[in-house]
Amino acid sequence: MSRIRLLLLVAGLIVILGLAIGLIDSITKLLAQLAAYPLLAQGVLALVVALLAVLVGMLVYYLMIVPRRSRQSTQRNDLPPPPILVANKTEATTETLYAVDRQAEQLHDEIARQALLQRTQELQANLARGAIQIVVFGTGSAGKTSIANAILGRPVGEVGAPMGTTQIRQTYRLNLEGITRELHLIDTPGILEVGVAGTERERQARQLATEADLLIFVVDNDLRQSEYEPLHALAQIGKRSLLVLNKADLYTDTDCAAILERLQSRVQGLIAPEDVLAIAANPQAVQLQTGEWLQPDLYVLPLIERVVAVLRTEGEELLADNLLLQSQRLAKDARQLLDAQRTDQADRIIDRFQWIGAGVVAATPLPLIDMLATAAINAQMVVEIGKVYGCHLTSESAKELAASLARTLTGLGIVKGAIALLATALQISLGGLVVGRALQAATAAYLTRIAGKAFVEYFRNDQDWGDGGITEAVRRQFQLNRRDEFIKAFVQDALTRVINPLHLNRPSTPTASQAPVVSPPISFTAQLESEPIQFHPEEQ
Repeated sequence: MSRIRLLLLVAGLIVILGLAIGLIDSITKLLAQLAAYPLLAQGVLALVVALLAVLVGMLVYYLMIVPRRSRQSTQRNDLPPPPILVANKTEATTETLYAVDRQAEQLHDEIARQALLQRTQELQANLARGAIQIVVFGTGSAGKTSIANAILGRPVGEVGAPMGTTQIRQTYRLNLEGITRELHLIDTPGILEVGVAGTERERQARQLATEADLLIFVVDNDLRQSEYEPLHALAQIGKRSLLVLNKADLYTDTDCAAILERLQSRVQGLIAPEDVLAIAANPQAVQLQTGEWLQPDLYVLPLIERVVAVLRTEGEELLADNLLLQSQRLAKDARQLLDAQRTDQADRIIDRFQWIGAGVVAATPLPLIDMLATAAINAQMVVEIGKVYGCHLTSESAKELAASLARTLTGLGIVKGAIALLATALQISLGGLVVGRALQAATAAYLTRIAGKAFVEYFRNDQDWGDGGITEAVRRQFQLNRRDEFIKAFVQDALTRVINPLHLNRPSTPTASQAPVVSPPISFTAQLESEPIQFHPEEQ
């Protein structure tokens, strides 16, 4: 107990004792009056004693017991959460792979679908087999194949000084004493090679490294920036790595110790000091004074011992972690493929409906018919976009969503902004005045596009407008669709699909004094404004 709480406890007891002393006189007088009733007097005395005991107990409880429980609770909360069990990770991997299968079934691209299913089947096989993958990774001349040969105890790969000796992955069965799991030792192509072929081999090597349960990262000197970057990236995704300085026989003991110290310093926070090792997997022959050549023994025992120690203590966890990580990465790839497909489908729906709406506005002379027709078109667009994302809306729900977005478009001033933006762009393209109905049609198409894009965002977020609500979603799409490069392409489409046909069907072009008053598309503003928004070209 702290000194402050001890002082408070003593002070409280003194106060309670003072109260008790002060009550003695009153209690004595009260007992004298109740002398004729001995049982009642004893009851009153017992009650007073009980109240004093309660006061003392409360004081002790709040000054001693509560703080102690609070400290214990804090200590429990400060403890790290219990680790997820290997069985739970295996179950999570199985569920993730099942979800990937379901997503793959929705893909229309047969090549992408088959590639995704093949990767899923490989992971499922690894999950069932439970083999631990040990990947040897590094530059082409660091001696990766020599290390594989030395660990296996037999020559299994070509060893050479030039970079690029290992052209493709090489996988070998490995037996280590005390490890019951099946082990696969994988020798990868080198990184940092030049040329198209070298770049492709490096891509393959990096992919293999991301799939490793245990990574042996090989260097032959101090760590270069080009080597640190992939090592750091692999550590960031949770790869368990050993950093191995090969060709230690080329350095003196002092120099080798200095390089190891620098390596440990450079990877501090990424790799533990005990996981930074020096070996000589293929030591150079030494010529003796007699002229004879002596081949030194291999020096790989520290690496083998460290691999065994890691696998004994962490092997099951590493395998479960890696399979879960790979399944999650595969699920991410599947989501991206499916999202790209849905985006493409939604874009085609938006493109179709924006020009249908424009055609209705351009061809319909009566505002009431225009309003009814385009409202039905926009509601149908919402329904079809929803189907792409697996959301089946009723026509009433679609109309409500379309009306809500229309109110937002008007409230943000996007309707007026779209008219002004397109009027300027079309006048520049045509080199003159734009007929009102043509501008109405182009604006209808443009606003339909913004609405459609906003709905894509809504359905992608599981029918949620996000933190900023519908207002932020609409504003964001307006900003994205007012960029110069998009406006130029949109205007060219509008000219081809709407403006030019209208001009061809018009008997004459009105003069500036006869410029028509242009109101925005009825489909977005009807029932929202009592007066149409007017735009006069000569005011621009």
